[in-house]
Amino acid sequence: MSVAPLLLPDPPADIRPAAGRFAGGVHYFPVRVYFEDTDLSGVVYHANYLRYMERARSDMLRLAGIDQRGNHEGGTGVYAVADVRIAYKRPARLDDDLIVRSHVTAIGAATCAIHQTVMRGPDIVTDADVTAAYLTPQGRPQRQPKPWIAIFTRLAQGEDLSS
Repeated sequence: MSVAPLLLPDPPADIRPAAGRFAGGVHYFPVRVYFEDTDLSGVVYHANYLRYMERARSDMLRLAGIDQRGNHEGGTGVYAVADVRIAYKRPARLDDDLIVRSHVTAIGAATCAIHQTVMRGPDIVTDADVTAAYLTPQGRPQRQPKPWIAIFTRLAQGEDLSS
């Protein structure tokens, strides 16, 4: 016996991937721990924290009005992580709801430093300092676009970009 395919309605127009939000110059990005994120011992595999932080940084830039994709596709330049210093404080486990806090701490001509903390409630799970370099399509450091430096400066000074 065959069953006719179910015709599903279009999804609501306001459903979008979670991008987090800004408050006081800090970007907050929600993450839930899934089974695929854990290792044999049932805790988040250490490299997955870097994935969470990458997603948070990407959405922070997107919400701030920095068009990484447009610059990449236009051949103007791209960001690449140049340095990461990370400390693992507590394990996160399956179904934990985490928040990645991201705050710009320093801006250079070709770099941006971001402090990122993965939180479970009030507890720090992982703490990291990440430096991203702005590169030419050939992979050489270059000056960041001036409007982007202005955005990073506003964030570093604690300005809320959500309004």
